[in-house]
Amino acid sequence: MKKKHIGSNFDEFLKDESLLEHSTAVAVKRVIAWQIEREMAKQNLTKTSMAKRMHTSRAALNRLLDESDTSLTLITLASAATALGKIIKFELKAT
Repeated sequence: MKKKHIGSNFDEFLKDESLLEHSTAVAVKRVIAWQIEREMAKQNLTKTSMAKRMHTSRAALNRLLDESDTSLTLITLASAATALGKIIKFELKAT
């Protein structure tokens, strides 16, 4: 019996199982949420004060900080960055 994934790397496995895009999105969202939470702590910002700076609700901020919710808009991310005095930097790289 030949094992389909023997000798492949984990990314190839995820791609073969149609899970690569979702896994990548979750990983990126976890990093974004972690960076925002870290900067909020550094600036001693509560969720309420951060939401006010973003001109949004605390519920919207909670969705932004929810690692498993990958439905992040660029507007929300830009608003969070501005509220923290930061900029957003994206980069697409060849695989």
